[in-house]
Amino acid sequence: MSEKFSFKEIHVCKQTGARVGEFTTPHGVIKTPVFMPVGTQATVKTLAPYEVEELGAQIILSNTYHLYMRPGESIVKLNGGLHKFMNWHKPILTDSGGFQVFSLAKLNKITDNGVEFNSHLDGSKHFFTPEKSIDIQNALGADIIMAFDECSKPGCDKQYAEKALSRTLRWLERCYNHHKNDNQMLFPIIQGNMFGDLRLQAVKETVPFARCGIAVGGLSVGEPKYVMYKMLDVLRPEYPTDMPRYLMGVGSPDCIAEGVLRGIDMFDCVLPTRTARNGLAYTSAGKVTVRNAKYKEDLSPLDEHCDCYTCKHFSKSYLRHLINTNEVLGARLISYHNLYYLTRLTERIRDAIMHDEYGDFIKDMRTRREYTDNVKPTDIEHGV
Repeated sequence: MSEKFSFKEIHVCKQTGARVGEFTTPHGVIKTPVFMPVGTQATVKTLAPYEVEELGAQIILSNTYHLYMRPGESIVKLNGGLHKFMNWHKPILTDSGGFQVFSLAKLNKITDNGVEFNSHLDGSKHFFTPEKSIDIQNALGADIIMAFDECSKPGCDKQYAEKALSRTLRWLERCYNHHKNDNQMLFPIIQGNMFGDLRLQAVKETVPFARCGIAVGGLSVGEPKYVMYKMLDVLRPEYPTDMPRYLMGVGSPDCIAEGVLRGIDMFDCVLPTRTARNGLAYTSAGKVTVRNAKYKEDLSPLDEHCDCYTCKHFSKSYLRHLINTNEVLGARLISYHNLYYLTRLTERIRDAIMHDEYGDFIKDMRTRREYTDNVKPTDIEHGV
């Protein structure tokens, strides 16, 4: 393991086994559990870097596929790497581009060597191999980089899920052997679709390639939430304790809370900023969509219990006006609130764990509107 990376458990909750940790990287120490805002195109949409830092973000993500397409990794490298390119001085994580290659590309052809695909921008042909993904991420210069994997579609049959997992494990070995930069930590990704035995196989064969971090992929891709929780329940006893665990693409308040209960340390999602552009906010009273007519004369803030800039200065009535007139300030203000809210949620989670009260915390959260949809109480309580 590179000496520039380390992880230590600070406290394990006596009620639940959930943990608080510290993840040291070349660009700073991350307190976990942590929510990571997504800056797909080397920017968190509508927000300046100082605002993202001001709201409390410890680390952000960027997207390998999109930055490869525009402006190209060579341009980012010319600018001194992602940190200088986007003027962000804290840690950065880049994904491998695999999910976008499979989901965004107009056409793709998967072989054991890699993936041939057409750009979603102009239809031009490209070919990603595990080695090329690593080379691009090396040029981008993030602190944490991801192995190139195949994220099989939810609902696929077990035979295909097995094939995709086998390919992912072979690609992982190639990524591991090709990666030589000790300023970057490579996270392998556990796949296996919605099959518990494949997930167990995956974690056992993936752990040998994990040096200071491991990720869980292929969840929150359309399956019911209780299915995701079931897969996390299967995996929880198998994780190494001396490194952070990252659940990819998950960022709703309930999924963060339930993920922490199931041993997860790191989360990311585009939804807080994407939904903000349509006027949807996360609040302690549940989701609020300010575009709706009932907020036309509502002079209250988005969240009475939030002290972010948006909630201290603006009413739902004003935010509704901005969203309905397509003023970019509306997207900015609600994006700021949503990211602030999730950042404060992880702070509250860490505090509850440190006081051995996380069981009480999550039971209380489940009874309030802050907890969102798609899960039956029995599914949560029994961890099905």
